[in-house]
Amino acid sequence: MDVEEATARVPMRWVGPIKIGGKVVDGEVEVPLATYESPLWPSVGRGAKMSRLSERGILATLVDERMTRSVLLEADDAETAVAAVRQLNDDLPELRRLVSERSRFAELVTMNHQIAGNLLFLRLEFTTGDASGHNMATLAADVLLTYIVASVPGLRYSSVSGNYCTDKKATAVNGILGRGKNVVAELLIPREVVEERLRTTARKVADLNVRKNLIGTTLAGGIRSANAHFANMLLAVYLATGQDAANIVEGSQGITHAEDRDGALYFSTTLPNLIVGTVGNGKGLDFVDANLTRMGCRESREPGANARRLAAIIAATVLCGELSLMAAQTNPGELMRAHLRLERATPEKEAV
Repeated sequence: MDVEEATARVPMRWVGPIKIGGKVVDGEVEVPLATYESPLWPSVGRGAKMSRLSERGILATLVDERMTRSVLLEADDAETAVAAVRQLNDDLPELRRLVSERSRFAELVTMNHQIAGNLLFLRLEFTTGDASGHNMATLAADVLLTYIVASVPGLRYSSVSGNYCTDKKATAVNGILGRGKNVVAELLIPREVVEERLRTTARKVADLNVRKNLIGTTLAGGIRSANAHFANMLLAVYLATGQDAANIVEGSQGITHAEDRDGALYFSTTLPNLIVGTVGNGKGLDFVDANLTRMGCRESREPGANARRLAAIIAATVLCGELSLMAAQTNPGELMRAHLRLERATPEKEAV
């Protein structure tokens, strides 16, 4: 049966600019948000305004980066699996050489393992340049599997993916070991800005963060996650920049932290699983290319620099939306009033 090709149109608007500082991004950047949730545009825009009213803006720090693929091997028994891990750790330089020979951009960083009975799960971790790295990591894993099965006694192929990666699933391992870009975004907002522009106080926001994001999420059984709505901003930017949108599952597993610093509000968002790229599938579409170019994510010739810039911008965008929502929720009725006003308005009347 022929598959009819069509395009799903999602409303998109540019928000900002967001003032961002740090080694990865330094300057003001506008961000495209593709979403059906129209209140998201002014909400992120309000957070962007806070960044411009703060002395340093949002400080975005890249903590780490690595893409993962876990392979599954069957051993004769657990003792054989343990011996295999020891041998593979000794063979790590050779494994790295095999990957570099096959790929121009993929590099094997390290590997972790778990043993369950006679099953050996190897979590292979790679840097992948400006690509998000899904296919690059899988191709490298295939190459390594061929070598491992041929050179390590007592091991047999079971699967190129053993769910210990973990791809598009909510698990603890990604937050602990990392998958994609690990970025922290921080903002210090002066007392007068918090009170006049956000109509709240640093103490109220900090207290709500503990009670809602930390305690509430714990009661709900959240996994490596303590935030209000990271997924909203992630999906909007992912759709606008050609990312694999399903990766918001692990991408939204992040932590919001807030402190009252003598009336000033310290606010941060930590995103350990940002899986994004500026090359690869979806990035050649005209609107995606135009968006990435406007964001400055096509300029660098240094491998990986454009993807790191995109990750830092996304982390700052998440902070803007998270800050705006948390401030609104400290005031009774504010959130619902904004939704009713904006979602019932015509596009021409919506405030951006």
